[in-house]
Amino acid sequence: MNRIHKKAISKTVVSVIMPVYNEERTISTIIEEVHASGVKNIELIVVDDNSTDNTRSLLKKHKKQIATLILRKTNGGKGAALRDGIAEATGDIVLIQDADLEYTPQDYPRLLQPIIDDRADVVFGSRFVGSHPHRIVYFWHYMANVGLTLLSNIFTNLNLTDMETCYKVFRRELIQSLTIEENSFGIEPEITAKIAHMKPRIYEVGIAYYGRTYDEGKKIGIRDAFRAVWAIVKYNLLARAGRYSS
Repeated sequence: MNRIHKKAISKTVVSVIMPVYNEERTISTIIEEVHASGVKNIELIVVDDNSTDNTRSLLKKHKKQIATLILRKTNGGKGAALRDGIAEATGDIVLIQDADLEYTPQDYPRLLQPIIDDRADVVFGSRFVGSHPHRIVYFWHYMANVGLTLLSNIFTNLNLTDMETCYKVFRRELIQSLTIEENSFGIEPEITAKIAHMKPRIYEVGIAYYGRTYDEGKKIGIRDAFRAVWAIVKYNLLARAGRYSS
């Protein structure tokens, strides 16, 4: 990171939106890692999606490290949690962070640089490019990601390698201008479709990925893949017809 980039980052406030559901094994560690990312001005917004384990008690112990803590009364899904969190963001840049340790905040400087340098308005962190560590887990999950990204690219005319990535970074005014409708994992193709329709400057950078197994708490499944297909078709066709709320 050069000196100009360090100075720019030091003046930039980054709103990190973290949806959480039953992550008692990882929540304390990920909060510490967010604040050890090397980004000075972080506004951490945590949305607990009505966890049923010990997550909420742990979050309250970290209240000094959390700028805004939202405790949802019902479980609405990742999309619903992100919608609540994004609405509360006040930083210059909004970055989405999962709570399960599959993605490392050490990649924040790399993700933020294209926006800091005024080259991008949106940055996707790709698990499938670059030389960063990538845990080998499930072949069919990889194929599902490739297939969903390809289908999304066909509709959006983008050439992303990882549409389903957690790490999506936006200028705040851009992401807050969207009306997010999906309540679960369909939020990934929905946001991608709506962002593509706005034609901002989109970059993609390679990131590390420490995937986990179902025994370790992974939640996404086949039903989410079918919902993603539906969301890709729905929001891209609505975008072309000019019929969705942006």
